[in-house]
Amino acid sequence: MAYILCIETSTTVCSVALTRDGKLVAARQENEGNSHANRLTVLIEELFADSSVSPEMSDIDAVAVSSGPGSYTGLRIGVSTAKGICFALDKPLIAIPSLAVLAWPVVQKLGANASNKDSWFCPMIDARRMEVYAAMFNSNMEQQKETSADIIDNESYQEILEKRKVFFFGNGAEKCRTSLTHPNAVFPVDEGPLARNMAILAFEAWQNKKFEDVAYFEPFYLKDFIATMPKKKVL
Repeated sequence: MAYILCIETSTTVCSVALTRDGKLVAARQENEGNSHANRLTVLIEELFADSSVSPEMSDIDAVAVSSGPGSYTGLRIGVSTAKGICFALDKPLIAIPSLAVLAWPVVQKLGANASNKDSWFCPMIDARRMEVYAAMFNSNMEQQKETSADIIDNESYQEILEKRKVFFFGNGAEKCRTSLTHPNAVFPVDEGPLARNMAILAFEAWQNKKFEDVAYFEPFYLKDFIATMPKKKVL
């Protein structure tokens, strides 16, 4: 039996979950943006303070964290917290790509439909302006397009859309509706990347002993962080 603490901080939503053998035990989330630094450890404390939750935090078997791409600050907070817990409790670290976490529930829901057997699923995380972090998966959760930072325009993904239906979702997909107008472009409702949806992916990694080096693991940022100075106020 494997208890895994899951942490997801790649977008504005901050979430945690406790899973057992790929099934959800309990979860907490904070939807207020830019609250990761203040709320992540509190959510974890609340998760284990729940009287219905067992075991104790010290008895978990591993920590799984969403590894990116996504919010630079959010990923740093999530990964540093996960690594700190692993160091303190001497537990292994599991890294799950953020886009796979986002894709999993949509693929499970829509990919089971026979009419979507040949469809691809494109999770998108907002990278500002008309750029998104994106990948594509088939109905078996096999990655068909490598993770990349894509600038979206009217020509984006046209070769793929000519061949098959593609579901676009995530917080980067909404701004793409006006550009991706091909009849095969579909925009289903999704719940974003949440820790609760890491359950099976984290358990599979646990079974395969796919662990990261706690000392040297870093998030997959995909792009370099560029700091900007706020504009001066005009009096």
